[in-house]
Amino acid sequence: MELELRFFATFREAAGDKVVTAEFAEGTTVGDVLRELEAEYAGMDGRLIVNGELAPQINVLKNGREVLHLDGLDTTLEEGDRLSVFPPVAGGT
Repeated sequence: MELELRFFATFREAAGDKVVTAEFAEGTTVGDVLRELEAEYAGMDGRLIVNGELAPQINVLKNGREVLHLDGLDTTLEEGDRLSVFPPVAGGT
C-alpha cells in the first residue's frame, strides 16, 4: 500500500524532503513505519521510538489526528493514509 509521509523541521532535513511517498505491506502500523524510518534515515535513528514507546515530545499524526489518541504505535495504516512526523519544538517566552 502507498502512504504519504510528511516531515517537519529537523526530520525534513533528515529525510531530504518534506513529502515522501513510500510503499508498505498491508496491515502496517505506525510503529512499523517509524522503525523503518529510523533504520533508513540516520537523523531519525533513536529519535522516534524510545524504549518501545513514541519518543517524548514527538508528534505523529495520521490524517491529521494525533496517533496517541488512536492506538499509538499500534495504529493500523491504510492505503492512501498521510503520516506527519514532527520533532520536539521548543521556544517562546
